[in-house]
Amino acid sequence: MKLWQPTALAQATVLALGAVLCGGAAAQSNSDVLKELQALKAKVAELEDKLKAADTKPAGSQWGMTPDQIGELNRITVKTEAMEDARDDSGLKLLTVSGYMDPTFVYNRNQGRAGFQFLSRAEDDGYNYDNSYFGSASIDFQKETDSGTKWRLTLVPNRGVGTVFNGNSIVHEASVSVPLTDLQTRFIAGQIPDWSGYEYLQPTLNKLITHNLLFDFTLPTAYTGAGMEITSGKWIVKGLIGNMNSAMKPASHKSPMLAYRVDYSRGEYQGFGFAGLHGKTANFRADETDEITGDLVFPDDAGKETGTHLFEFDAYFIRGDVTWQGQVSLGMQKKAAITAGADGLRTARWAGVSSLFAYKFDPRLEGIVRVDYIANKKNGGGLLGYTSADGRNGIGPDLNGDLEAGANRTALTIGASYLFNMNTTFKAEYRIDRASQPVFENLSDGSFKKNNQLLATSVVVSF
Repeated sequence: MKLWQPTALAQATVLALGAVLCGGAAAQSNSDVLKELQALKAKVAELEDKLKAADTKPAGSQWGMTPDQIGELNRITVKTEAMEDARDDSGLKLLTVSGYMDPTFVYNRNQGRAGFQFLSRAEDDGYNYDNSYFGSASIDFQKETDSGTKWRLTLVPNRGVGTVFNGNSIVHEASVSVPLTDLQTRFIAGQIPDWSGYEYLQPTLNKLITHNLLFDFTLPTAYTGAGMEITSGKWIVKGLIGNMNSAMKPASHKSPMLAYRVDYSRGEYQGFGFAGLHGKTANFRADETDEITGDLVFPDDAGKETGTHLFEFDAYFIRGDVTWQGQVSLGMQKKAAITAGADGLRTARWAGVSSLFAYKFDPRLEGIVRVDYIANKKNGGGLLGYTSADGRNGIGPDLNGDLEAGANRTALTIGASYLFNMNTTFKAEYRIDRASQPVFENLSDGSFKKNNQLLATSVVVSF
């Protein structure tokens, strides 16, 4: 519009000059020339008025907006900018809040127990395969600053990793991630749940209700320390130096451990990873006391941390309706075997494998099958953190038989999940646990069996 109007004005001026010249050539009278000049002057004035009107025209009128609509738009713009300023000043920019709950019903045959469990205290009942991290409630706060620093605080009362290894702590994760040279090279620190294996801790990410045997009995709970996380193309490498399952080292303990994980995403549907831990960790076998006298059974080893080495490899294939996940684990801890030798405590060793297959019959309904196996026969058995016979979890030797032979463990779990809506999932599973020795205690008569059965259902609601 602005290009057309000056052009018209120039044309009018040219026409005026042409009229004067032509008028002379045609011998027009002075009065005729004067009339034409006055008409042209009026036209020029009209064009100038249009130019001024275009310059002072309210914003938005070119889209057909009325003055009231323009005022409302300006009011909304100012209000939006004020809200953005208030959000930034209060620290809410790039802050996300999420959470979940999963009330769970569990039937355990040998325990003679059937009922709901939700927010049960881990310190009262310990950590077992039938009361793992399910039956919990969580709220998760994540914040990212303009510089790329990430901050995370996850609270899980009674059923988080903090309760398992740190008494009454409701802190499940408290971690920071600071970019160094770029966003792909980060310094990490804090309390971080274990990252080993193919299964996730959260019920929102775990396909079944219970966890596999390797998850429950061969992997750490959490790390407290500092390290690095590096992302390069399809590779993610992270590692830290710190404590395993300990918020603070006791006096006279100063040996750290190294934990690491490497992930590789091979294309869109498959990938693999491996994780390990090496160093000295708490040894509960060394702190064992006599049940009658209360005296230390092995006073020379009391309070000592012993060398621990863990390594696992996991892989996955997820495409369309099909999911496959698998894991292989190896582990050992010095002086942590359940059965001591003539010369004192001996090394606990174990190896295990777990595999899960899932198929979606439709977008909402999924069927799942999982098979687990742990070889744990040497020196009466002994797993990470399980250094004595355990009749609830089926760990250790037959107390009425050969104490040198620990029980090898298997578990078969069949389950299903139904996505009721985007925030609600119903789950159900039936699980059979077996052992090579009669190590499952039947509380109804005090006998020991080679197997146990479990039935569980839950509803997972998240936001």
